Amino acid sequence: MMDRSTPNMSYQAWRRDPETGPPQYRSRTVYEDATPEMLRDFFWDDEFRLKWDDMLIHAETLEECPTTGTMVVQWVRKFPFFCSDREYIIGRRIWESGRTYYCITKGVPCSSVPRRNKPRRVDLYYSSWFIRAAESKRDGRMTACEVLLFHYEDMGIPWEIAKLGVRQGMWGAVRKIDPGLRAYQKHRASGDPISRCAFMAQVNTKVDIENLRSMGSETNLSEIEPEDSPEKPARRNIPRFLVVGGAIALACSLDRGLLTKAVIFGVARRFAGIGKRL
Repeated sequence: MMDRSTPNMSYQAWRRDPETGPPQYRSRTVYEDATPEMLRDFFWDDEFRLKWDDMLIHAETLEECPTTGTMVVQWVRKFPFFCSDREYIIGRRIWESGRTYYCITKGVPCSSVPRRNKPRRVDLYYSSWFIRAAESKRDGRMTACEVLLFHYEDMGIPWEIAKLGVRQGMWGAVRKIDPGLRAYQKHRASGDPISRCAFMAQVNTKVDIENLRSMGSETNLSEIEPEDSPEKPARRNIPRFLVVGGAIALACSLDRGLLTKAVIFGVARRFAGIGKRL
């Protein structure tokens, strides 16, 4: 869909239309002079997001777990011409492996917040980030940060209209993130107390990738790792560690630990299949 850049960031985006369900989007953004921890806190910090994200008009924390870092938040987002305001009840949690972060957010039910006619609630919502250090395009040092995003939602409008709106507004929305990030870096450098959301972003569930691999047999691992194909190298565009790590996060509920290895690797096989087709 897009391949754009500025002096401080580069951005690529793809769209996939599944047989059922809303369009799915994948993007890769590399931010110069940023750490994974800063991007993790930045995307989680709703209080500061209200200052730079002009589509977010309300954000409130409904529930939180100080042990796992799990949060349930309410968002109201203002959309441009193609859609009226939408309400989201979002459950979210972060898993960590080293300095790699898997940030999972999804729509969840919440009986304590009654539905209203306006803004309309979005029930089907899933958005996840994979954040890690990356090489700078300037000098090759590991001073940049890569963010892989996978996202879909059903806003309750025809999907073809939604796709048109996303295409028209994508770059305008994306390019606002970098100035917001730079302002956030200055805010954090000032020594001011961090927000509660930023504090919760630092409460992560630790995951050991090697231990997870040891849970499965060699056969299981070979099934989830895309095989090398000299004829079709471009099809293998999701790294092995992202397939396995993504399986960890996707196989975890927001309020429970790891599920059985059968479920984990079953999800991983499906994720690997997605990687082959993207």
